[in-house]
Amino acid sequence: MESVRIIPCLDMKDGRVVKGVHFVDLQDAADPVQAAASYSEGGADEIAFLDITATVEGRRTMFDVLERVAAAVSVPLTVGGGLRSCGDVEQALASGASCVSISSAAFRDPAMVAQAVKRFGSKAVIVAIDADRNASLPSEREVYIDGGRTATGRDAVGFAREMADIGVGQILPTSKATDGTRAGYDLKLTRSIADATALPVIASGGAGTLEHFYEAVAEGHASAVLGASVFHFGVFTIRQVKEYLAERGVPVRT
Repeated sequence: MESVRIIPCLDMKDGRVVKGVHFVDLQDAADPVQAAASYSEGGADEIAFLDITATVEGRRTMFDVLERVAAAVSVPLTVGGGLRSCGDVEQALASGASCVSISSAAFRDPAMVAQAVKRFGSKAVIVAIDADRNASLPSEREVYIDGGRTATGRDAVGFAREMADIGVGQILPTSKATDGTRAGYDLKLTRSIADATALPVIASGGAGTLEHFYEAVAEGHASAVLGASVFHFGVFTIRQVKEYLAERGVPVRT
């Protein structure tokens, strides 16, 4: 088993790090450059920079802020939000991102994702899937787009398989039901996608205890765990998460 990666997430709005619950009720959390530098120095394996309102506001990612964040860190940086073309992907990578996370655009334009994979390689392309519960679908999880605002009627696991067939390198599923609640990840969502695609899956949405991070790996079959509010508000440090996982036999990077 490869080392499990610990990824603090910077949800961005108006140039600031914010955090909400169920994708709404956003609260200011931090300056992105300061937060990113602190996480980089504090043992983060990667950092996610997600411009969560770019798509719904009809604009591109804040590349100027991304450049400042990239300059402040020494770990890989994933950027997402408002990336709708291969040109956007190219600019994100040129601005310092190691890879991109594509969500709404992946649903609306799968051909663009295929082009990005062909042009920049699988490792440079992550597809993020926001999902909520829907008992009428095969996996009981439905894809949402536009920052979790728009239901699509599509099964989340089926869509993940489609993206895997295109050749993306990882899947980042986030549960709308558990996001920001600190009640634990949606283990069924994470595990179903990991098992169906055989791709590395990043657990996201709901971490609140150290046990939740372990559950994401042991029960959710995640290859990486993403956290936001627990790191932003000082509930745990990245080191504490790594120590906890290591004590339970989960390989982590020191």
